[in-house]
Amino acid sequence: MKHLFSVAILPIVLGGCAATPPAEVTTPRDPSDVAATITLSRFHSPVSGYAHRMPVDPKPWRKLNEDVSPDGGDAS
Repeated sequence: MKHLFSVAILPIVLGGCAATPPAEVTTPRDPSDVAATITLSRFHSPVSGYAHRMPVDPKPWRKLNEDVSPDGGDAS
């Protein structure tokens, strides 16, 4: 059981040690740097693409099935 556990945990441990994080993640910017860029964010309404739709009655399903059938609805 110990052998199986060590075989299962080894890739996780090695994977965590393999990659070096990018420099912008590990080194914070100096807050007193006047040349530091500021990312501006704008407000985007979450309902800007909303379109009101009303419920409709279903179409007759037999006709729809016949229209999309491979033979074009000729085999009745």
